Amino acid sequence: MSDLSAEAVDGMFYEVPDDLRRVRAFVTERALALGLPETRVEVLTLAVSELTTNTLQHTGGGGHIRVWVEDGRLVCDVVDQGQSRPFGRSMPGAEAIRGRGLAIVERVCDAVYTTAVPGGTLVRICLNL
Repeated sequence: MSDLSAEAVDGMFYEVPDDLRRVRAFVTERALALGLPETRVEVLTLAVSELTTNTLQHTGGGGHIRVWVEDGRLVCDVVDQGQSRPFGRSMPGAEAIRGRGLAIVERVCDAVYTTAVPGGTLVRICLNL
């Protein structure tokens, strides 16, 4: 399978807020097809939605999502042109208007990793199957 055809199966690009519905549908369909239990699919969709919304609010140029299974885990990469994200933060207080997205992602996923990549940042989230 060529890289282009693999991309069509396990990845997608997003650029504008109107793409968020497609992002959620893609992640849901892909995760179910890969065997993630339905209750965990909702968790994955929430986490990806938080990350992609963060991309659209704080970076330019949109991003890319890829979803696959590896070593008993569903793995999802979200890559964008933003700067490295600080993880390990506490949940903002109830009075805070913003700032919960990354804290939510860390709490609902089994593992979260981030690394700089050429031109941006990759956030990898993992959920055990």
